[in-house]
Amino acid sequence: MNTKKLVALTILFGIFSTFVLPMEAFAIKNTKKHEETKADYINLAWWQEYNDEYLSGYIVKALENNNDLKIAAQKVEQARQASNIQLGDELPTLSVGASPILAKIPRETKSTGFFSVPFIATYELDLFLKNRDKTRSLKKAYEAKQYQEKAVYIAVAGAVGTAYYNIVKLDKLIEIQDKIIKDRKTIYDLMKKRNEAGITSTADLTRAEKAYVLSTTDLIELKKAREIMLNTLCVLIGESPNNSNEIKRISYDELSGEKQIPQTISSEVIVSRPDYLAAQKMVEKAKMDVRVAKKEFLPTIDIGGLITFTAASIAGLGSMGWETALAGVGANGLLPIFTGGKRIANLKLQKSVYEEILQNYYKTNLTSIQEVNDSLSTLKLDNEKYQKNVQIYDMEKKDFRYSELQYEEGVMSYLDLTQRKETLLDIEKLVVSSKIDNYVDQIGLYKATAGAELL
Repeated sequence: MNTKKLVALTILFGIFSTFVLPMEAFAIKNTKKHEETKADYINLAWWQEYNDEYLSGYIVKALENNNDLKIAAQKVEQARQASNIQLGDELPTLSVGASPILAKIPRETKSTGFFSVPFIATYELDLFLKNRDKTRSLKKAYEAKQYQEKAVYIAVAGAVGTAYYNIVKLDKLIEIQDKIIKDRKTIYDLMKKRNEAGITSTADLTRAEKAYVLSTTDLIELKKAREIMLNTLCVLIGESPNNSNEIKRISYDELSGEKQIPQTISSEVIVSRPDYLAAQKMVEKAKMDVRVAKKEFLPTIDIGGLITFTAASIAGLGSMGWETALAGVGANGLLPIFTGGKRIANLKLQKSVYEEILQNYYKTNLTSIQEVNDSLSTLKLDNEKYQKNVQIYDMEKKDFRYSELQYEEGVMSYLDLTQRKETLLDIEKLVVSSKIDNYVDQIGLYKATAGAELL
């Protein structure tokens, strides 16, 4: 192949390398940067403030193994590739082929065979930036998917924390329920002896037996709820529910790291929520789609070029020169005149879609404010409820201590003391539930504020 031909091919390859390869490298670089920031989605430091290595470990494990997160990542990747595909429509295309040809020239008795190598370049001149707007539209969709992915990360982290603390609560409730069952069995046995002695009626004995049986069914319900929560946590962290017995957790009595309750929350938190930002990006995308629909009424301009080299055989390709080349350049402009109303209908459709997405954006804004206010109010009121339950529990403990002194002095029977103890245990269950409700409410506020630092 001669020097001129080599120079021409080099120029064509240079154009390809200049436009296409850097774009692909840019896309890969952006992907790596995106992967590096995913761990920041959930604000891991927020979870570490609970001083619970098991909880922090499960959060990290969910980030690595949760299926919903992997699905969300694939949706982001699909949106990115859709943007890259559209980006390709903005760039020239270059093709090369190989064409064996057999031809018969008039008044010749023999057919002539030769081999052709065509290079074809095409480009749609984006004079009105229609393709550019299409790419921008898909890029907005890609950015929206990234925010939606962040929302999934926050939701999964919140679900892990909620399941974990519910398991801790159920562990403690089961422990207390075992004590209640033991006390009710004691009460039933004492009532049975008193009934045999004619001191207690059969009706009271039946009620004592009923209370004992009901306490055992309550224990079964608590254990069932714990099994469900354990299975839920396993799925969230990407483990088989068959391994639920291996789930380690902190003891209720070792809980620490309760967070302060903010009195107010800045409006900036609302506009930084991923669902709000995703809705904003979709509004921007819809606006561009309307602009693209308008530009469908404008003409399209295509530019094409062809250069082909021929040889008598494949073996002669190496000696092809410009004397065997055929080249041509052309352009055309096309303006649709009648399309059956499709362009008008498409414009109206895109305007309608824009209005729908805009209303969804307004709704997302209002819903975000509602969720933040609801979460903060719930946390404050549940914390107040917890403090009241603690006060009641402390008073009941003092009252029970007086009952123990009365029993030691022979003023109160062991039956009455055991019944007082059951009352104390019932109040303790309320304290446990309300305390864990506080932790769950904190996580609810975390989700509503997208993991923002509030203090």
